[in-house]
Amino acid sequence: MKTGIDAISFDVAKLHLPIKTLAEVRNIEPEKLEKGLGLIQMTLPDAHQDSVVFAANALTKLIQNNQINLKEIARIYVGTESGIDNAKPIGSFLVDLMEQKFGENTLGECDVVDFTFACIGGVDAMQNCLDFIRLNPDKKAIVVTTDIAKYDLNSTGEYTQGAGATAMLITSNPRIITFENNWATNTKGVFDFFKPHRTLSKEAITGNTNNESWFDNLEAEIEIHKDQPVFDGQYSNQCYMDRTRNAYFSFKKLKEASNTLYQTWNSIIMHLPYSFQGRRMLSEIYALDAENTIISGEENAAEYQTKLKETSKTPEYKNFVEEKLMPAELASSLIGNLYTGSIFMGFFSTLAYFYDSEKEIAGNTFGFLAYGSGSKSKVFEGIIQDEWKVALANVTLFETLAKSFEIDFETYEKLHKKEQKQSIQSPKNEWILDRIENQNPNLIGARYYKWID
Repeated sequence: MKTGIDAISFDVAKLHLPIKTLAEVRNIEPEKLEKGLGLIQMTLPDAHQDSVVFAANALTKLIQNNQINLKEIARIYVGTESGIDNAKPIGSFLVDLMEQKFGENTLGECDVVDFTFACIGGVDAMQNCLDFIRLNPDKKAIVVTTDIAKYDLNSTGEYTQGAGATAMLITSNPRIITFENNWATNTKGVFDFFKPHRTLSKEAITGNTNNESWFDNLEAEIEIHKDQPVFDGQYSNQCYMDRTRNAYFSFKKLKEASNTLYQTWNSIIMHLPYSFQGRRMLSEIYALDAENTIISGEENAAEYQTKLKETSKTPEYKNFVEEKLMPAELASSLIGNLYTGSIFMGFFSTLAYFYDSEKEIAGNTFGFLAYGSGSKSKVFEGIIQDEWKVALANVTLFETLAKSFEIDFETYEKLHKKEQKQSIQSPKNEWILDRIENQNPNLIGARYYKWID
């Protein structure tokens, strides 16, 4: 029996800032970001949007476009690192909103949970649902990824920001892609990128040394939430390479492959925090697993890095990138980082590229190299199914991205600082964040959403 992805949908922030605009204000050579990293624009949430909104919109599209009977859905599992509550998962919000729109108690027997492991949480959610469907082939599950990648102003991560969600229907005998039950994992506990609890002394805020109550806070320390991460870009890149390399060769052993594994993949889908990240990270695996090994891994550090750079500049590697990686990069260039959704958006981008090119890819094998900071990599593969074009007919990815609304730098900064209270674009046919309760003591902080026709 085959299991995999039967249908897909997405929702991406409809506002964008051109990378060239950001580069000029930050005194960065635009070509460095555009041609060096593959960045064209970054998407940003409007005032009425958060991670629940993106998830609910992507899920609603999935249900409507595929006439899904919600009573057949046994699981809605969410991958995210943009949770809005330390106890209540995004999945529980989704059940409520879908029942508001599609009928009371239609998801009353549906299991929901959020998976958090930086950018790989969505892959973890999908693997869990695939296992469930293998054991229960008459059931159906949905995987949602939703995130807002936000970085501090003037930071080295600022130009990789993005926002949006994906939703995928997981079934037996799927139309788009099937996955073998072969997964290789490599994990190591590190601090390359994380979002810690942060504190300030109450005295520093109030100037009062007596620890008097401040907005009902009795503790001497005030905990603050910040969407922006603590990160070390170069170290995170090294962790990405180390975990992915180790998982790749573990997968090769699992498959008992004697030849170069990546050459058996027609397309390669990687986590892309920025568009060209994959091609930069994959050069090491490309060199180590070449039929005539380019590097041995026994060189000294300087020689090793030199050989990797030389490898990435060869015509052979550039052709390899163009053939196997480029289609997944196209959407990333126009969206930015989607954290948990990044690898799936790369998959959608590849499918849309071949769909628009009218190229038949049924039977092709896709290799997936997932990564999440903290850190973990998973490597797996799937085979494109005969009905992939039918399932993709309503997923107008690049047409949707072309309609994105360009904002200026002043508006961008106001949105980033949350000074912009009014929506830039009037919402239509979508979910919005309606209000956050601030009066009822039993509901302080509760978030309420509504559908706008």
